[in-house]
Parts: sequence; C-alpha cells; structure tokens
Amino acid sequence: MRKYLAQRLLIAVPTLLGVTLLIFIAMRVLPGDPLAAISGEGGGSYVLSQEQLQAARVSLGLDRPYAIQYLDWLKDILRGDLGKSFWRGEPIRELIFRRGPITGQIAVMAVILSWIIGLPVGLAGALWRNSRTDYVFRFVVVLFMAIPSFWVGLMIVLSLVLAFTWRPPLTIVYLWDDPIRNLQMTAGPALALGIALAAMMARITRSSVLEVLGEDYVRTARAKGLDERTVILKHAMRNALTPVITLGALELGTLLSGAVLTEQIFTIPGFGKLIVDAVFNRDYAVVQGVVLVTATAYIALNLVADILYILVNPRLRS
Repeated sequence: MRKYLAQRLLIAVPTLLGVTLLIFIAMRVLPGDPLAAISGEGGGSYVLSQEQLQAARVSLGLDRPYAIQYLDWLKDILRGDLGKSFWRGEPIRELIFRRGPITGQIAVMAVILSWIIGLPVGLAGALWRNSRTDYVFRFVVVLFMAIPSFWVGLMIVLSLVLAFTWRPPLTIVYLWDDPIRNLQMTAGPALALGIALAAMMARITRSSVLEVLGEDYVRTARAKGLDERTVILKHAMRNALTPVITLGALELGTLLSGAVLTEQIFTIPGFGKLIVDAVFNRDYAVVQGVVLVTATAYIALNLVADILYILVNPRLRS
C-alpha cells in the first residue's frame, strides 16, 4: 500500500507542474491587458497615464519575460503565496478561503445526495431487470440525465419564490456560523446538481451490478446456499462499487471547480463566479491560483478513490 501511494504521489508532481504551465500559457495567450482592464484604457474605473501603467507593470513583474514570470510564480507557490488579485487587490489565498468552503459544501452535498438516490435506484433496477419498476427507473434516469442542472435550479428557485416567497441570503453564510441560513443558501444548488448526478450514478450502478451478478464467484456464492441479501451486499455490491467510486471522485472534483450557471442562478459567490469574473477581468493571478487549488484537489480525490478501490474490493489488494 505504501509503495502504491508513493508511486501515485510521484505521478502527481509532474501532473501539477503540467497544470501550472498550461494555465500560465493559456492566460498569457488570451487577448487583453489586466491593467488596461481596470484603467480608462480598457473601460475600467481608474484613469491611469501611460507612465503609471508602465510603473504598475514593473511593480507586478508583468514587464519581465514569461519564463521569469513563471519561475517566480512557482517560487511563490512553494512558499505558500498565491499572490494578489490585480482587480481586487486582495490576497488570493483569502479569496479562496472565503469562497472555497461554500463551493466545497455544495459539491459534497450534491455527491452525497447522488449516492443516497442513485445507489438504491441503480441496485433496484439491476435486481428487477426488465421489470415494470426497472422501466420506470430507467425512464426517470434518462430524463434527468437529459435535463440541464441549471434548468432544474431555475425550477427550484421559481417554486420556492412563488410558493414560499423564499429569498436566498445575499452574503456568504458558513455552516459553522449559522446552519439554518447556510442550508437556505446551499440546499437549492446541491439539489439541482445532485439530481443530475444521481441519474448518472443510478445508471452506472445498474450496469456495474448487472455485470457483477454474472460473474462466477456470485454463482458460486449462491450455489453454497448463501441467502440472496448476503450475496448482493457482501459479494456483488462491494465489487460493483469501483466505477461508482470513480464517478463520485471525478464529479466531486468537477463540482469543486464551481458550477458556474447554477451558482449564478442561486446567487452563490463561489469558485465558479470567482473564476468567470477573473477571466473577464484578465486577472491572471486569481485564475492561476484557483485552477491550481482545484487541480490539486482533483488529484487528491483521485488518490482517495484509488485507496477506496483497495478497501472496498479485496481482489485489488494483490
């Protein structure tokens, strides 16, 4: 196990370096100047002369060659300094600490909801294959896979507003500060994202369980006289969870980067809105910092998924 984890960690290092290089190049390829965007030259709020713009570029290091800028950024990362926002003037680390918990909470809630709904539906569809119940479940699953999450979010907002005159909190409210108001903010987007994810989870679970039920060891367990519940839960379901864990880890990593449209609908000031605003404002530092953090979380989640494979499926321990 330790050797396997060490190998995975070694692979993660060049992966993160590749991510930093790609996002650095991508932000420099985009047209526009981050300083011009906030000055009168780019229609911004401040009027700066050419001398002031040049002095600002020098102070921010934007006048240096790209290779030097990239190496300086890597050095700052190793020191734990993600820099400051060109547009806001705030440390990026504070922006991430302020907005990250809300996006992370919504992502975790959506994935948990998808497991609560998707696993039983997928398992029931596999056990009652080609029955009337299976056909109903398959219809509902395909329906919610086809419906975009932001449309579900719009319906949730309209329903809550019209039926209960509900209004989401306009400021960030953390779970540890006020659980009730926090859930008022996060339950809607988590439900909108979790329903679509639950549909995918149910489909993957059904296919995986059907495949496992045809394996020799399942037939052997039944031939030994084990009751059907033990066969399903102990032998079939544990081995069928591998693709489910994979999907959960991948989708959680994707949701951590921010579901832009869903956050906009529910007025959630999370990672999605932060990245979009930063791209529009050519705020290189914010985009680089947020993408680096989400990429690190994505790699860490994949590592956790690999560990869960081994814990859940005994056959993989060898």
